[in-house]
Amino acid sequence: MSQTIRKLSVVDSAFLFAETAECPMHVGSLTIVTLPDGYDGDFYEDFKARIASRLYLAPSLRWKLAQTPFDIDRPSWIEDDQFDLNRHVLRGALPEPHDAATAERLAGWLHAKTLNRARPLWELYVFDGMPDNQAAIYSKMHHALIDGGAGAALTEILYETSPNTEAVAAPQPAPAPAEAKRRDERDVASSMFAAYADLWRTPYEPGKLGKLELPRSGGTDLGSVLLDAAIHQIEWPLRVSANLGEIATAYSAALSNAFKPESVKALDLLSAPATPLNAAISSERSFTGVTVSMARVKAIAAKAGGKVNDVVLALSSGMLRRYLGDAGALPKKSLTAFVPISAREKGDAELKNQVFGMVVPLATDVADPKTRLEAIVAGSAASKELAIPFRSLIPHFADIPTFGTPMLLQLLAVFYGRSGLANTMPPPMNVVVSNIFFSRAPIYIAGARIEHVYPMSIPVHGQALNITVNGYVDGLDFGLMAAANVVPDVEPLAAMLCEELDALEAAYGTAA
Repeated sequence: MSQTIRKLSVVDSAFLFAETAECPMHVGSLTIVTLPDGYDGDFYEDFKARIASRLYLAPSLRWKLAQTPFDIDRPSWIEDDQFDLNRHVLRGALPEPHDAATAERLAGWLHAKTLNRARPLWELYVFDGMPDNQAAIYSKMHHALIDGGAGAALTEILYETSPNTEAVAAPQPAPAPAEAKRRDERDVASSMFAAYADLWRTPYEPGKLGKLELPRSGGTDLGSVLLDAAIHQIEWPLRVSANLGEIATAYSAALSNAFKPESVKALDLLSAPATPLNAAISSERSFTGVTVSMARVKAIAAKAGGKVNDVVLALSSGMLRRYLGDAGALPKKSLTAFVPISAREKGDAELKNQVFGMVVPLATDVADPKTRLEAIVAGSAASKELAIPFRSLIPHFADIPTFGTPMLLQLLAVFYGRSGLANTMPPPMNVVVSNIFFSRAPIYIAGARIEHVYPMSIPVHGQALNITVNGYVDGLDFGLMAAANVVPDVEPLAAMLCEELDALEAAYGTAA
């Protein structure tokens, strides 16, 4: 039996339980690379060999799910003892004309397919033979395994900073000690008595109660799952009680911010109007990528007294205003965006989701681009002030007991999708806009230079469009992912986004 590595966190497992056929919960990217001059090899084989040589640096790529009986609790990650790289790194074939637009359409089709839960939850597809000595790599990985911050860290592990980096041979793993091999077979009663003894020792050890981790059986059979759930029900409240001061301080700061006059006004702006984008979705996807100059965006941000992310929101706002206006469906009230915020500490590359977020009014009711951006800068600052106090709460509630809830959550997810409630209920927000720092330096893979990394994220019922941005070298790579039954073609939106950048430059006088 494979050894249990760790239990999924509440957020990680939520991405599993919320997944349906219409709403696959994986994230990915379409990466465009340029092959070295004079290259005459097989890029797919070279790419796969490079991944194979670095897999030991990313052990999570060998993890698969071990679900609990009847889905009564969160699953665990275990080592896949039948791991085969050929099941995860695949060769794709682009139809004519073999260009990036064709790769985008094919990647959108592949993004609609759920991952096989019997294997590690990731896949890579290589499409070579493109014009201008280029190739494309489509990747997808389940959001239960990774978030944007961990994804960037994983990229740094698997990819290279030089085209001449030598492949690194994986070291031979040390034989696992017999005790580790027997971990899943430990006597359940022994785990219970060990946890009981540790529980009585903990109160007498200063500072330990807040980080209490009682022994577990680590098994995936029904008896072990029931025992571990019972231990967790005891452990979690004790950990929370030890951190009540920090939790109370965070809630106090949040309430204090919420009752400020400017915050009360901001809260009124955060209710989202209904739009055609806020509807039940199908499993089909439409996708396109577009790149804008980082220098142009920074120049606008400096003039507006905001940040790059504020301009990203303004570009998204102007694009949505144009799109809905052309369709005769622009609401009088401003649209809102959910903006993820990382709760990850600097240098933390642990492969689990550590994220919360804020809702920002997009000022789509404002016609003038300059006035609209200024409103977004102010609204973003107010929303962040409301949200930031909750950041310190994330670690305390990331492991809340969930025994008995996974199956219920799956049933609710299916019911919500099949009922069509997203077509009638007011949306909590209109669109997701996520901005991720990727790399300021060029990155290579198997000697090929990465030109663009267009992110591909998750539309859901009620939010049929997702806008995710990767900051790479001197550009911002926008990935526009939509449910095809709501937005059949997203390429016009990409053109509108570029037009909005021109409009902002004209408004602020930053055009070169």
